Amino acid sequence: MLTFAIGDVHGCIAKLTRLLDRCLRHAGERPYRFVFVGDYVDRGPDSRSVIALLIEMQRRRPADVICLRGNHEALMLEALSTGDLSLWLLNGAAETIASYGIDDPAALPQRDFDWVAALPICYDDGRRYFVHAGVNPAFPLDQQSEHDRLWIREPFLSSTRDYGRFIVHGHTPQRSGLPELRPNRLNLDTAAVYGGPLTAAVFTAEKTEPVAFLTDRGDDAGW
Repeated sequence: MLTFAIGDVHGCIAKLTRLLDRCLRHAGERPYRFVFVGDYVDRGPDSRSVIALLIEMQRRRPADVICLRGNHEALMLEALSTGDLSLWLLNGAAETIASYGIDDPAALPQRDFDWVAALPICYDDGRRYFVHAGVNPAFPLDQQSEHDRLWIREPFLSSTRDYGRFIVHGHTPQRSGLPELRPNRLNLDTAAVYGGPLTAAVFTAEKTEPVAFLTDRGDDAGW
């Protein structure tokens, strides 16, 4: 079983479809699953199409397509639940709303709202712990707050702690366009919405660390 972990999409539907095609060609006849680490919406051109594609992928293969919640999905849920759009609008909501062709965010399709509301915060495959932003080094994995897992940067990014799992996350864009691989974690946010590639890490059951990286550009040789 291969696991393809994919970083922050942010409405970049063209990059996502190209990357998914590369992943499927890489898998060939081998079984595979996808784990998306969140931030499907905001800032990019077509959040609506990204959500529609992920919903369809889960419909076809519900056990093998895992979509985690990111902080931008949390912002969307909070804004639509409370009616206070101010913080969401400061973080790229206008592009998401425009992708639906609506003026009133309350007109967002109920199906999409329900899908976002049901997204889990983390996924543990026994070797790796997949989460959007990271974890707080001061606490064990079973005592992490939702806020930290969606929003944390420091002290997580500087920590060398062994968590008992390899942490796979996004959230902090790497302007180099390259994933950040460290002994205890992997950051897959390669700034797709800022002009960087959209990146997938390839994992196997035999090795904890990634065995390869794929991008929508097909420029992963030598990584």
